[in-house]
Amino acid sequence: MKKVVTIQDISCFGKCSTTVALPVISAMGVECAVIPTAVLSTHTAGFKGFTFRDLTEDIPAVTDHWKREGLTFDGLYTGYLGSPEQAAMIESFIDKIGPGYVFVDPAMADNGKLYTGFGPEIVAAMKHLCDRADIIVPNITEAALMLGVDYREPGTYDEGYIRDLAVRLTENGAKTAAITGVRYKDRPDEQGIVAYNRESGDFTEYFHENLPVSFHGTGDLYAAVMFAALILGKPLKDAMRIAATNVLNAIRATMDDPDYRYSVKFELCIPALIRMLGE
Repeated sequence: MKKVVTIQDISCFGKCSTTVALPVISAMGVECAVIPTAVLSTHTAGFKGFTFRDLTEDIPAVTDHWKREGLTFDGLYTGYLGSPEQAAMIESFIDKIGPGYVFVDPAMADNGKLYTGFGPEIVAAMKHLCDRADIIVPNITEAALMLGVDYREPGTYDEGYIRDLAVRLTENGAKTAAITGVRYKDRPDEQGIVAYNRESGDFTEYFHENLPVSFHGTGDLYAAVMFAALILGKPLKDAMRIAATNVLNAIRATMDDPDYRYSVKFELCIPALIRMLGE
């Protein structure tokens, strides 16, 4: 049985980050340990006055304990981090524990801007962490910020813009860069993910229907499924397809409920996800 660890925050209510990653990865047949970076009373979209407890100082303590216990992992998946210091601590975790496969979602920005509470320091720290990864899955905002280039709105760019971002993201160490949320100007009704592997020089892409709705936490769901599928040995394109199809299923299961603001009803789609793994 494969064993992995995810390092990201816990939102006590609302489905994102660890509260998506842990159940989904476990349901896919992969043992999942966790190191929380922070604890929030709710997720940050649609709620006001949420609490936030920073767990930065716990990360090296957990790392050192696991090192003494001789714990090993087949993979590491990182998501939302509370500070630039946490990114450096994860690099230390990689050095001390040596997880077999490093998957980094540099969750720090969207729609052309950083998330609330982040400054430019997080960009440099996240970029440095990405350079240690086997695969990174930034959205276009995060890719543009890490490269210091102009962000372009969905549907305003062509294949050349995305491919250039992907290639440049691998120049300092990351083996594969997979850019999410891609919408080309000549394919406005589709959305997809475009990946570049610097060792083979190959591009891999998977596009699907673009649904005209938006839900919190779908990026976390996509990343968790893609990560677990890769850990289970699925080829990159299959992992991309399985993750995208699962997110679409979860959105469709949620979009007819206008009062549902807690992310998507991914729980209803787990049986279909397990079936896809066996295909």
